Amino acid sequence: MKKNICMSLIFILSLLLSACSLKQDVANLYKQEIPLESEIIIPESISVNKNETIKVILTQNGKKVEGADFVHFEIGKQDGSVKFNMEQAEEEGNGRYSLSKNFDSEGLYYIKVHASNAGSIIMPQKQFVIGELSEGEIKFLQKGLPKQQESHQKHH
Repeated sequence: MKKNICMSLIFILSLLLSACSLKQDVANLYKQEIPLESEIIIPESISVNKNETIKVILTQNGKKVEGADFVHFEIGKQDGSVKFNMEQAEEEGNGRYSLSKNFDSEGLYYIKVHASNAGSIIMPQKQFVIGELSEGEIKFLQKGLPKQQESHQKHH
């Protein structure tokens, strides 16, 4: 009798577990994101006190992105002494977005692009140099360690 109850219990449990098995196409039930990709273009030589244009080219699924949900540029000096407000980039067409900026001091800078299109959000960052680097900036680059950002930015 005990054996029959135990066998019945095992049978019922196996039925319950088999009912919970995954469907073969379960991944297709979820939204498939097509990643947004970027190429940040910085002029080879940037001068102090001169308007310079920084660009990004956005692609998604092998095509240039026209009318992205948003494209914002965040620019600052690596040591934190200069920080521009996040600004919306201007759409130029053919997947190109740009921002013109006047830099009033030399040093190591970074640009962070905040972009979104069709559910994909990216925030690539790139460093660039204007003029001469300070001794501290040279040491920073030699260490190869990214500086932690102290402030939190608004989310879009």
